[in-house]
Amino acid sequence: MPAFISVSKSQRYLLYLSEIMSMKVLVGVKRVLDPQVKARVKADKSGIDLTNAKMTMNPFCENAVEEAIRLREAGSVEEVVAISIGAAKSEETLRNALALGADRAILVLTEEVLEPLAIAKVLKAIVEKENPDLVLVGKQAIDDECNQTGQMLSALLGWPQATFASKLELINGRAQVTREVDSGLETINVNMPAVISADLRLNEPRYASLPNVMKAKRKPLDKIDLIDLGLDTANRMTTLEVMEPPARAAGVMVASVAELVEKLRNEAQVI
Repeated sequence: MPAFISVSKSQRYLLYLSEIMSMKVLVGVKRVLDPQVKARVKADKSGIDLTNAKMTMNPFCENAVEEAIRLREAGSVEEVVAISIGAAKSEETLRNALALGADRAILVLTEEVLEPLAIAKVLKAIVEKENPDLVLVGKQAIDDECNQTGQMLSALLGWPQATFASKLELINGRAQVTREVDSGLETINVNMPAVISADLRLNEPRYASLPNVMKAKRKPLDKIDLIDLGLDTANRMTTLEVMEPPARAAGVMVASVAELVEKLRNEAQVI
């Protein structure tokens, strides 16, 4: 005869809380040229010259990190793990994520500039090692503007995805996401584990305090060589030439609305 175990409402609630608090969030972080710095094209026009250039965390990745930290502060998750893929200098960006509040970090070392598909493959390998309940990434990086990595990672993992998130709530093991779409706002529910990409309106990222910057130096940061993952990360595209955009013409002052309309019609030919 089967045995039945009676579980009280308070015990079920504690069990539910323990399941929530054991959740882990993996956050993708990319090191990019500071948006306040003017990009310079290399002399051979093969790419952007980053020599001695000021670098920073991709703004959309800042939103992803901030949201992960807020979820932990709200008691929805237990651990926030930041991951970056790039050269050794990417450690500075990860230390910044740790200073903002991430618990630990992972750096996949490579000197190659990887395309979104290769990045998604690397993230998939790390997801399989870490087993997170949620992956948060920025919707795009400001250096390549591809907006592809989150979607590709979702496809490789076979996980649900929600892109362009401007609001995120974890409710009963599901993610309720408000998305910014062409027609306005759309709210969807996705099962977890899931991949979610953050838009700028998701939150206002915090600044790292000096005490937290000092604490970040002692937080764990694991380093993995890309070659050790055994992945095919070869680029599928070849850059032929990079050129600076043409200089914009100086603006002019007009004396009246009639003169403005005349210039728009006859000179700019936009009306």
